[in-house]
Amino acid sequence: MSLYDIPVKSGKGEETTLAEHQGKVMLIVNTASKCGFAPQFGGLQKLHETYADQGLAVVGFPSNQFANQEPLEGDSLAQHCQINHGVTFPLYAKIDVKGDGMHPLYRHLTRTAPGFLGLKNIKWNFTKFLVDRNGKVVKRFAPTVTPERIEEHIRKLL
Repeated sequence: MSLYDIPVKSGKGEETTLAEHQGKVMLIVNTASKCGFAPQFGGLQKLHETYADQGLAVVGFPSNQFANQEPLEGDSLAQHCQINHGVTFPLYAKIDVKGDGMHPLYRHLTRTAPGFLGLKNIKWNFTKFLVDRNGKVVKRFAPTVTPERIEEHIRKLL
């Protein structure tokens, strides 16, 4: 199954896939609006604004699995992120990014691009996966790696 075929839900809860981003470079991020890394929303938004016309899609997948740092859902989440961080890139429905209920998208991402020492688990919010225009996961970035430090990798794929 292709990355683009994996069912996901939009921020409004509608069934969809990532097919709308096919042919684009994607930066997929598990987000949480109450996390200490939430200021990275600003850097992610800047990447979105700078490179969307060149074929970058920044996509967020909120998760509440790390210290319950994502209590919001749907429109209230999107509104909070837009007002507080200027986010206009798509935020999909909240998912599990680890454990028994891990969403198939994150199962695919973590298998394809394991983390430090080959570990597959997502350790915290704002883990980032860079995907090329063909849907291949090319790099995984730890939560501490800011969007600004990923920009060079994005430019190479664009």
